[in-house]
Amino acid sequence: MNLSTLIGEPWGDYGLMDSGHGRKLERYGPYSFIRPEPQALWAPALETWDADGEFMPGSDEEGGGRWTFTRPVPRDWEMAWEEVRFHSACTPFRHLAFFPDMAPQWAWMRERLAPGSEALNLFGYTGVGTLAMSATGANLVHVDASKKSVEAGKENARLSGMAERPIRWIVDDAAKFTAREVRRGRRYDGIILDPPKYGRGPTGEVWKLEESLPGLIADCAKLLDTNSRFLVLTVYAVRMSALAIGELLRQAMADLGGTVECGDMAVREEARGLLLPTAIFARWSR
Repeated sequence: MNLSTLIGEPWGDYGLMDSGHGRKLERYGPYSFIRPEPQALWAPALETWDADGEFMPGSDEEGGGRWTFTRPVPRDWEMAWEEVRFHSACTPFRHLAFFPDMAPQWAWMRERLAPGSEALNLFGYTGVGTLAMSATGANLVHVDASKKSVEAGKENARLSGMAERPIRWIVDDAAKFTAREVRRGRRYDGIILDPPKYGRGPTGEVWKLEESLPGLIADCAKLLDTNSRFLVLTVYAVRMSALAIGELLRQAMADLGGTVECGDMAVREEARGLLLPTAIFARWSR
């Protein structure tokens, strides 16, 4: 099993401008925002930060909080990564309607999907990763338990000129959908999943990462075969090691051969080039 760090570099519409003292300053298109970042243990490079808005966290460990703004910020605005266009917005969950540190994963998956390939995006959120893969000519199945997120994905597809692409937009519990796909005998060339620490499906299904992930990965492995190209797993906001999810993937994929890689995901800071860790990942490929 290979250990590595995936580094998200700045691009035209996004950059980590500075970080430190438990916060980070980022640019999202024409706007800049400050958000909490517990892993920014160091001092920031800049003496002062001038941002359009800041997310003020709640007092409890599980989240909560609110946005405050120093200048007017619209409800949402357009951004782009490569040929994919999408809306960014200041959500109640402190993020901005997509995860910019996923860009290296999007690029890696695109390299492995040929036109006509079949790919599955579980917990697909607002669909930026789905559209990044669809742009290669692949057929996509996008699954998320939130109807609002799936509708945002469809809107991003329209914004990108991809509304007519072969994408199935499905509101469903990811684990239940995957189990049904196994029973149907379906297969995929690639799968990506970005499960939350805790969540509920559209009919109240409870998801707890440590309890539910092994069974979901086992089912995902049954949707792959020796001609499949990848499975990508990313995990945010949880006290778990990359080595743990790497070993989970290695055992699940043992019969398919190939290679398992795991490690940290990070974003490169523009101010001085240091790396801010954001998540852990494990991925299988062949």
